[in-house]
Amino acid sequence: MGDTATVVKVGIADLNIVSVPDKIRTSGLGSCIGVVIYDLSNQMAGLAHVMLPDSAMAKQDNLNKYKYADTAIDILVDKLIVAGAEKFALKAKMAGGAQMFQFTSGNDFMRIGPRNAAAVEKRLKFHRIRLIAKDIGGNSGRTIEFDPETGKLHIRTISEGERVI
Repeated sequence: MGDTATVVKVGIADLNIVSVPDKIRTSGLGSCIGVVIYDLSNQMAGLAHVMLPDSAMAKQDNLNKYKYADTAIDILVDKLIVAGAEKFALKAKMAGGAQMFQFTSGNDFMRIGPRNAAAVEKRLKFHRIRLIAKDIGGNSGRTIEFDPETGKLHIRTISEGERVI
């Protein structure tokens, strides 16, 4: 075939989709969540780097819809289906949601990592997309890379090395 695989990089508050042989990666996941939605039968995947749980929190009109769990997941699902993924075959994996800073107050607003994780899970449920695996919490940042051929999500952290879910 001679196809050389490309690793498509997704920035903060961004998203993209790939199909085999390409892989997709995002880094700098602190309290952000990297959510991968994939269709193994069609060997496609999308990844969103979600910063905040809910677009309703946004004050501006021209908001970046890729930044929020609710809007980013909706867009990612649409993009995958337009590109040929089957809605019923979609599954998800996610990582991130670390508590990057120690707060002395019990202020729930500062617990952005767990709130991001909960918002992503809620939106996946809304779309009836099964969450197969997750690696969330802790207090170290993550880099993740997904392979739509194998369905494996590689997660690297400074403190704990690499693991696969």
